[in-house]
Amino acid sequence: MSKSEDVELEKQLKFLNKPAVKTVKTKYGDVYDCIDFYKQPVFNHPLLKVHNFHPKAYIFNLFPFYLSFFLQEHNIDKEKFKYSTTTWSSMIWSKDERCPFGTVPIKRITKDDLLRQKYMPPPEEAIFDVSNNSSEPKGGYISSQGYQVAIARTLTNPNNKFTGAGMITNFYNSRVEDGQHSACRLKIQKDSDIIQVGWRVDPTLYGDSKTRLFIHSQFGKTDCFNTLCPGFVHVDTGTPLDMSYMDSLTHRGVDGYEETMYIERDLVNGNWWLLLSSDYAQVGFWPQRIFTDSTSFATNVEWGGVVYSPPGVPKPSMGSSFFPIRNNLCDAFCRSITVLNKNGKTIQVDKVTTHVDNPNVYKVLFERLGNDKESYLFFLYGGPGESAQD
Repeated sequence: MSKSEDVELEKQLKFLNKPAVKTVKTKYGDVYDCIDFYKQPVFNHPLLKVHNFHPKAYIFNLFPFYLSFFLQEHNIDKEKFKYSTTTWSSMIWSKDERCPFGTVPIKRITKDDLLRQKYMPPPEEAIFDVSNNSSEPKGGYISSQGYQVAIARTLTNPNNKFTGAGMITNFYNSRVEDGQHSACRLKIQKDSDIIQVGWRVDPTLYGDSKTRLFIHSQFGKTDCFNTLCPGFVHVDTGTPLDMSYMDSLTHRGVDGYEETMYIERDLVNGNWWLLLSSDYAQVGFWPQRIFTDSTSFATNVEWGGVVYSPPGVPKPSMGSSFFPIRNNLCDAFCRSITVLNKNGKTIQVDKVTTHVDNPNVYKVLFERLGNDKESYLFFLYGGPGESAQD
């Protein structure tokens, strides 16, 4: 690395890593800086320099005076509010390692992180071909070079108007090599605007092979993971956007952990909120003003798996690394998949279009599983990948 390149990296680090109120560490060794809410990276965005954001469904500013007044007015215990957290994020912290009230956990970016970003693949640009008179059977899913998917998708209809979607998913530690990644995601799209949440194994993005939470956004020609660039307003003091799920992995044949993941549009101000866990904890939101196309409704929703390998390299495993066998104790899944209609009402999805780029190495099933007392619709996906065939 030349001296000028090193100077440029140091400049980027200084810009990205904000002064911390406190520094905390997870039991996995991940270091997070507790950043004042107003100094988090999102407010570097030119469209967000001036803002007046507020938590979902409440009309007030997030300045300390107004926040304290709101908590008092609604009889909310500040001690409980300050540690708002999802189910799984409570498992990752070392004892007493939490960010204080008024701050959010932002992963400290290192020089190695910036160097790895140079090797990140271009964003997935998969589209659904509806040129054949929007006929669902004739439609074709077109994946970007290097990517392969095994997904369920809402039925194609230009009149679709979704204000959100959700799923409950389990976690696996899919096998990948350097340069590859394997993920499960909920993806919401309108034209060139795409927002996603899910879990992924991605050594290039994270510098390790742990199963981690991720969010991703594409607005026009700009794309971003987590908080690596401005775009997502983080509000939860206890939930890092790239937290590890290694304590929550499913072991084949054993009833494992699940996570609820939702993206929901605020019908009042148009912000798109990320909600996690069965109590729908508000982790943060994508501000309406940074979108180019999804300022009102989304038209397409996807659930399922996606993998990437550089061109010419065999594709890695997906999900559980096995083909689904109609057994939720063994299969990777997205269950209880839902969409929110234009009025914000949650609707269970019982009809989907499925697509697999390479049925020889990945497969999908859409099945109702359970018993007489309780059953759910499951989208089951996964496979060993091409590497296992060598």
